[in-house]
Amino acid sequence: MTEANPRPQLAHLTAVLDDLRAKGTYFHLRVLDDQQAPVCHYDGKEVINLASNNYLGLANDPRLIQAAIDATRTYGVGSGAVRTIAGTMRLHMELEEKIARFKNVEACVVFQSGFAANAGTVSAILGKEDYILSDELNHASIIDGARLSRASIKVFRHKDIAHCEQLLQELAGEPGRKLVITDGVFSMDGDIGPVDKLAALAEKCGAIMMVDDAHASGVLGRNGRGSVDHFAMHGKVDVQVGTLSKAIGSLGGYVCGSRDLIEYLYHRARPFLFSTSHPPSVAATCIAAFDLLEKEPERIMRLWANTRYFQGELKRIGFNIGGVTTPATETPITPIIVGEGRKAMEFSRALFEEGVMATGIAFPTVPEGKARIRLILTSEHTRAQLDQALEKLERVAKRLGILQ
Repeated sequence: MTEANPRPQLAHLTAVLDDLRAKGTYFHLRVLDDQQAPVCHYDGKEVINLASNNYLGLANDPRLIQAAIDATRTYGVGSGAVRTIAGTMRLHMELEEKIARFKNVEACVVFQSGFAANAGTVSAILGKEDYILSDELNHASIIDGARLSRASIKVFRHKDIAHCEQLLQELAGEPGRKLVITDGVFSMDGDIGPVDKLAALAEKCGAIMMVDDAHASGVLGRNGRGSVDHFAMHGKVDVQVGTLSKAIGSLGGYVCGSRDLIEYLYHRARPFLFSTSHPPSVAATCIAAFDLLEKEPERIMRLWANTRYFQGELKRIGFNIGGVTTPATETPITPIIVGEGRKAMEFSRALFEEGVMATGIAFPTVPEGKARIRLILTSEHTRAQLDQALEKLERVAKRLGILQ
């Protein structure tokens, strides 16, 4: 038990924390002491970092760092206002135009985070008379945006096109708009959403099609253009959401689509209307990142080479990385399914002590009985680092009885 809370009005929070401790799923934040690199220091300890979304190593690329420095010297450290008052800088417009060209769409708007992009867009374009059809494993930001919209929410089974079609047919006679939403890459299991099939279904049924490409941006498609490009579905997806915080290496989210969609979000998306815009340094680093995606496709090739090697070795060793009761990973997101939450968190802590940063994930982030550690490969890991991590993973898993 923790020490009694001096404010009894918040006693229920203490009770929840005590329950997490009893279940073994309570955690402390680990603090990064240096750059987000393949080998770095958390809490003063050197670790092989297999927990970062820095897929392409851009978060610490010298050219992005220099872009941030140059922009800060020229434009200062902050924008000073929301976009609709006085905070739209030339850099913001340049970034949006660059992303729109990259994604082969008419226009783009940048948000302060990927979460804000999803939640702000869904809640803006739909209302209480409308319907949302959402994959059961979609990201929390989609779920929150759907709730904020006050639309009726229908959840279809994971990647189950027939179930989604059944729900759309049941709604065929109902007034109101219908929106089909899927992740391009699912963040916990690493499998790819059936964007092509859902987009075809949405078109057939007259529904709006939306994709969240947070973990597909910079990973799937030509030069990292995402799941829409991966499936050659340009012009078939009405709303594309992406992030600037993962493979792009900086901070923020964006929405791509028609000019009218973006103009509408300028006027109605609450995170856009009521949050100060990005510092110029952030916009400048993102512009530089998209330049590198075009110029250095070999980064993505290294990412996929590391992914294929590492996942192949994990399977050879005997780890469950999905495919039976959990979708098989198809991307650099690599879950090792443990099952019980306490054991997964114990595995994560033991790996850290051995010098591997691997995040333990349990309920409610994933369903009960599907706790795991989630590993993410990057283009910048060396083969020696991956081999060292594999040895430690196998040794610790055998010690804990996760492997025989």
